[in-house]
Amino acid sequence: MELPLVVGVDGSYSSLTAVDWATDEAARHGLPLRLVYASLWERYEGVRPTSSMELPSEQVMAENVIATATERAQRRNPRLKVSGDVLPEDAVSALLREGSSAVALVTGCRGRSELKGLLLGSVSLAVAARASGPVIVIRGDEAGLIGAHGRILLGAGEPGATDEAVRFAFREAEVRECVLDVVRAWRHPARETIGHPGSAGETAREDERRASDLLDVLLLDAMTDHPDVRVRRSTVEGPAHSVLLRRSAAADLTVIGARRRQGHLRHLGRVSHRLLNHADCPVAIVPQRV
Repeated sequence: MELPLVVGVDGSYSSLTAVDWATDEAARHGLPLRLVYASLWERYEGVRPTSSMELPSEQVMAENVIATATERAQRRNPRLKVSGDVLPEDAVSALLREGSSAVALVTGCRGRSELKGLLLGSVSLAVAARASGPVIVIRGDEAGLIGAHGRILLGAGEPGATDEAVRFAFREAEVRECVLDVVRAWRHPARETIGHPGSAGETAREDERRASDLLDVLLLDAMTDHPDVRVRRSTVEGPAHSVLLRRSAAADLTVIGARRRQGHLRHLGRVSHRLLNHADCPVAIVPQRV
C-alpha cells in the first residue's frame, strides 16, 4: 500500500496553510493526502451517542474541520486522492502514530488554542522532537510557501548522522527541478598567541578545509544517485542556526537532520529549535537513527 503524506489539521489558519502546502507537495510526489484531526472529545463529553442528532458539540466541530479541510484540498487539486479522519485521542500521540506510517507528517506552526505570544505551537514542537519520520512545519513568508525561490536549503551535519536528511533534500530538489543549496557552517576558537600572529589564520583555513571535505563525503552518494540535481555547496563561518536562518529567506524549504536514539528522551537541538521558530520558509526535520 502506498504511504500517504499526512497533515494534522485543527481548523486554525495555520493548519489550513499547511493543507494548501501539503496538497501541492502530495501532487508533486504523486502521493495520496491524508488529513487527520485528533481530539479527546469522547473523554470530556461522554460516550459516543448512537443517534446522529445527539452528536456532542466537539465532535461536530471536529467533523466540520475535517470536511472543510478535505474540501479545500480537493478544490485545490481535484485529481489528488484525499482522505480525512477524526481520531478520538490527544493530538501528539495521534500524529506520532500517523507519521510512523507516512512519507512525512505536515503541521502548521501554530494551533487554534495556542496562547498569543508563543512562537511554535506545543503540538508541532512535540511532534517535531519525537517523530520517527520526517516532520515538515509550515511557516514563513508567501514567497517561500508558494515555492517562488526555486531553491531547497540543506543544513549539512555530520556524515552518518544526517544521511536521511541529505536523501530527503535531494529527492525534494529533484521533484521540484530546483537548485539544492547545501551549507556547512563552521567555527573555530581564537587561537592567536603572542609570537605566532599567523596561527589563527592558518587554523581558520584548516577548519574551512575540513568543512569542505565533510561536504564531499556527505554528498558523494546522493549526487551519484541524483545526477540531474543542481547542487550549490558552500562553507560559511558562523553559528549554524544564524547561517541557516539567513539563507532560509531565499529558500522554499529548509531541511536539517535530527538524531533519534532509542530509549532516550528526545529534545530538539538549538539549530532545529531556532529554525522552527524563526525560519522564513517551511522547515523539514528528518530523523536519523543512530
